[in-house]
Amino acid sequence: MTPEPDVYDVAIIGAGAVGAAIARQLARYQLSVALVEAAPDVGMGTSKASTAIWHTGFDANPNSLEARLLRRGYGLLENFTAEAGLPVERTGALLVAWNPQQQAALPVLLDNARQNGVTNVRLVAADEVYRLEPCLAPGATGGMLVPGEGILCTYSVPLACATQALLNGATLMLNHPVTGIRTGSAGPESKTGAPAGADAASHHRLESPVGPVRCRYLVNAAGLYSEEINRLMGHSEFSLTPRRGELIIFDKLARPLVRHVILPVPEGKTKGVLISPTVYGNVLLGPTAEDLPGEGAKRATETTAAGLASLLARGRAMMPELLNEEVTATYAGLRAATEHGDYQIYAHPEQRYVCVGGIRSTGISASLGIAEHVVELLEQAGLGLSPKAEFKPMRWPNIGEAGPRPYQSAERIAADPRYGEIICHCERVSLGEIMDATQAVIPARTLDGLRRRTRAMQGRCQGFNCHAALIRLLAQATGQSPTQLTRLDHGYAA
Repeated sequence: MTPEPDVYDVAIIGAGAVGAAIARQLARYQLSVALVEAAPDVGMGTSKASTAIWHTGFDANPNSLEARLLRRGYGLLENFTAEAGLPVERTGALLVAWNPQQQAALPVLLDNARQNGVTNVRLVAADEVYRLEPCLAPGATGGMLVPGEGILCTYSVPLACATQALLNGATLMLNHPVTGIRTGSAGPESKTGAPAGADAASHHRLESPVGPVRCRYLVNAAGLYSEEINRLMGHSEFSLTPRRGELIIFDKLARPLVRHVILPVPEGKTKGVLISPTVYGNVLLGPTAEDLPGEGAKRATETTAAGLASLLARGRAMMPELLNEEVTATYAGLRAATEHGDYQIYAHPEQRYVCVGGIRSTGISASLGIAEHVVELLEQAGLGLSPKAEFKPMRWPNIGEAGPRPYQSAERIAADPRYGEIICHCERVSLGEIMDATQAVIPARTLDGLRRRTRAMQGRCQGFNCHAALIRLLAQATGQSPTQLTRLDHGYAA
């Protein structure tokens, strides 16, 4: 094993979808890279609680950085998901107009999409809306079909990016909150990266309760905490207000009701409430959009009676039959909303620092495009990029319904009977998958970590029947007691 350098070439603060994608992109080069994360696992902030839509960027501002990086990120993500075996489905999206004002906005959205390079969109009349989505409520006046939109797994993308980064030499530092940053000239030079001119010996020192991390170049991908990190570096280009989105997950029996991602015509500050299938076979309704100023807002991931009631009312207006189905779960996520209508990505070459803030709900879809852009900014700031002779590939375990699962493979079960031993019956998760997750490159060390890697506890019973078995298996794999695991998971559960 290669020893960790005293000074990393690049440190990335934040191991969400964007930070993990940046680490993966940097791992293509002969650099020492540290991915520094405050939480005990990858993708535990905004990334794990989104609407899981694979965005084309058709409705982004054509002149925005977001539109450009979504356009670039779409193709990159398409290739990566195919290479790594990540669960995605290109279901297409249907924007539905319900009144004359929304109907009048459709041609504008069509023109916007074409400016963004999404050229296969088309307007559809009311009768075709109902042919495409027969279970919609009466009253739709028309719509717009966006064939390229789809659904993905918000857990798998950041975990797979981080895993490939580690396979190619990056270092992951979990439970490593950054409490301060000092910049100065001291310590040894990087062992792998090219020097950055006269400032080659200076570096950033990231302070943390578990020890410092030194780096020559710094990337701030801290999500909800990107404003704080930016201020530690002396900048204030944006301020951040967490925007809570509450969502409802309906049982798999609801899946035949929905064929596309059903989108409202955008109004105001958000994309609005949608109805969407998920890669796990459920149906999602949401999100709300509530700005949360004040103390504790960045931890306010609880659902509310008012928020869920508003979603049910909107769902009843859009698709009444959906409300006859059982609810499997509810959850809330926080988006990194700023006062600006675009991504807040800035380079400060004199500090060897790039800030990646305000990424909002399209972050996973654009993550690989953002990563490519950030590496370009780092190179412009003086970071030498020498490609590695080999960039090691990887395959991710499929947890989606569109592809074969281990319990369905007679060949796999014959090779290892554990893949035929079901632990979580609601989601058909096998013992083999549980053990793989605990022994992975980035292993599951909490129940929530197991859930996000395997779907265990994510079904109808929400872990009622498999919780004890999972605790026992995880305790054996980690050496922790069941009490320790329960306490740890309670602190970081979704």
